[in-house]
Amino acid sequence: MRGSRLGLLTPVVVLLGALGTAPATAHGDPIDAAFLAALTSKHIQYPTPEAALNAAREVCGELGAGRSQNDVVGDVMKSSNLDGYHAGYFVGASISAYCPNFA
Repeated sequence: MRGSRLGLLTPVVVLLGALGTAPATAHGDPIDAAFLAALTSKHIQYPTPEAALNAAREVCGELGAGRSQNDVVGDVMKSSNLDGYHAGYFVGASISAYCPNFA
């Protein structure tokens, strides 16, 4: 099960730094908007808001499957052009927004 979930995380996270930052458009969900604004504040680029939101929720899925935060940060780093600080920030922001039980 971990392998299949990780397979979903990788292609989405690869896109996080591949294109210029998409504008954090207003979404109906204030949590989504706050999450996208947090990424933008740290200059974390993503191809579309939906890709960033899906990757964030997949972070929570990985943590729910028993992976450690450090392992997930490592996967984000390997799968994107994010350095350790920005990958850690992405994982932390994902947790804060979508799965605070892992904080």
